[in-house]
Amino acid sequence: MRGISSSSVFRSRCEVILDVMFLVDYHRRMKELVIYTDGGCSGNPGPGGWAYALAPEGREDAVTGSGHDRYTTNNKMELTAVIEALTYAASLGQGAVLPVHIHTDSQYVKNGITTWIFGWMRNGWQTSAKKPVKNRELWIELKRVSDTLPVQWHWVKGHSGVALNELCDALVREQTQIAQQLVKM
Repeated sequence: MRGISSSSVFRSRCEVILDVMFLVDYHRRMKELVIYTDGGCSGNPGPGGWAYALAPEGREDAVTGSGHDRYTTNNKMELTAVIEALTYAASLGQGAVLPVHIHTDSQYVKNGITTWIFGWMRNGWQTSAKKPVKNRELWIELKRVSDTLPVQWHWVKGHSGVALNELCDALVREQTQIAQQLVKM
């Protein structure tokens, strides 16, 4: 399993070359992009993390990405995970020909991008209760990046033993711990 972490600071030239060689071979084997995402925080709001796992045809040898924020909300981290995953998928240059399957355990994300966003845009980014949509800037970015790829959205029950979802959950916990340590500094 290879990981790409936004919290990595120093890497040797050899490590970078090996990662590039791995990724080129890895993406050549793909027929579809299967991506699991997760986000969360300790306290809401509080320190949090996000993560994604991308695997060819749902296999468990995933490329991962993760990061953290010192002060955030669960919903912001869930949205950030999907945005980062789709941005990574778009950077592969294969997204235009390969179907992208996003699996999220967040009904907020799935329903927001597949249903609610159209009403929000029609209503000037206000909810049906005439209140401003929370996380508007993240929704706009998610819509922008998802419109560049053939994305299919899937909801998966969290903590139900789905390997790549559990991997994302573990990465989120790890990143949240990093954020908690940074808050203590």
